[in-house]
Amino acid sequence: MAGTEVSSPPRTVVLPLALAQFICSFAGSNMNVMINDISADLNTTVQGVQIAITTFLLVMAALMIPGGKITDRFGRKRCFVAGLVVYGVGAVVSALAPGLGVLILGNSILEGVGTAMLIPPVYILTTLLFTETTSRARAFGVIMAMGGIGAAAGPLLGGLITSGLGWRAAFAFQALVVALIVVLGRRITDPLPEDPTASFDLPGAVLSAVGLILIVMGILAADNDFRLMLALLAAGLAVLALFFLSIRARERAGREPLISTSLFRNRTSNLGLLTQHVQWLVLMGTSFVVAAYLQVVRGYDAIQTGVIFTAATAGLLASSLAAARLARRRSQRTLIMAGFLVTIVGIGVLVALAGRSVNPWAFAPGLLLIGVGVGVMLTPSVNVVQSSFGVDQQGEISGLSRSVSNLGSSLGTAIAGTILAAALTGRAYAAAMITLAVIGIVGLVAATLLPRRADTGPPGG
Repeated sequence: MAGTEVSSPPRTVVLPLALAQFICSFAGSNMNVMINDISADLNTTVQGVQIAITTFLLVMAALMIPGGKITDRFGRKRCFVAGLVVYGVGAVVSALAPGLGVLILGNSILEGVGTAMLIPPVYILTTLLFTETTSRARAFGVIMAMGGIGAAAGPLLGGLITSGLGWRAAFAFQALVVALIVVLGRRITDPLPEDPTASFDLPGAVLSAVGLILIVMGILAADNDFRLMLALLAAGLAVLALFFLSIRARERAGREPLISTSLFRNRTSNLGLLTQHVQWLVLMGTSFVVAAYLQVVRGYDAIQTGVIFTAATAGLLASSLAAARLARRRSQRTLIMAGFLVTIVGIGVLVALAGRSVNPWAFAPGLLLIGVGVGVMLTPSVNVVQSSFGVDQQGEISGLSRSVSNLGSSLGTAIAGTILAAALTGRAYAAAMITLAVIGIVGLVAATLLPRRADTGPPGG
């Protein structure tokens, strides 16, 4: 495996993988600044656009575990390329969408499915190609930095493109980046052969997807029907319980489940997964709340809204670039805790300053701190989880890790959107941000429970 790393220069391998994470994260946040433009052009509402955004994130979360599992059967490189093609088709369909239904088909469904196919291979290939702890940490640092920058810079880039060329051009931009990734990714080699005989747990895949979908649908129903919300949440939890019983029964029968139950027995990994979930929930929730408030309440256009988000992008970029240096000086646990603390303080500053000033730059200090906080903790959280398992379980843990993260993104948009839907006012904005801060505290508590030296050795190394 070390030979593979030598024959595939890190720069050649990491660039397309990092760009893939960038464009998928960009897709999850750039539509936030297009709310007014899309609503007017497609004759829909803010809630309609929110449904499209949330559905995209939900499809990713629901299919990420199966997406990680199929890499064993069809190969990591093949799934990566196939996912890019599906994503690219979705971007083109979205750019040509005549109405909300077609936009949901292109953006929410096709791009969501494509992302679920291509993102697990990004993390599996990185883990397998970079077998040395320092080089792997550096590679994950670049990939996670690009993912965070994509999410934070999505509003700015989306705003610039929307204001200059229209919202449809933002999807054309995604298609062009995908084409570039396909070209750059030609030299990536798969260090493990595919196994056409590998079984696939279809009942498990269906149960996991349905359970996750019901939970997010329940949160989205909160502003319309409280009883429906409770019913959907209960149904979702029940289906996920059936999913666990299903994979356990399959294991006991000597058949391969969608994911091994051993993944849920690793305390360090479980805590790391929780921190990932909360990080993306807070980041995407904040992005949606601030973007919606600026456009609907303050009346800013797409580019004005995007420019304000440069503070978050700058903070995330600065802390991400320092991630490798920080990792040499501090433990993963310490970095994750520090990231949550800075993020929570950033939310407090955001609420305090923005709520009392009409100056749009009052949002900058809070967004800057949030960007710094998220950038500090993204990479260590992924490293903690991926390094908790051996090579033979990288497909499973990568799918589970990305599913948990994207579920966080989905819930962040759903929870924040539900609070804002009640009344798009300054008070609702503050309530949504305070809710995200409380959830951030949950992530901080999880981080304190991580082992004091959570930077475990490389899988299989």
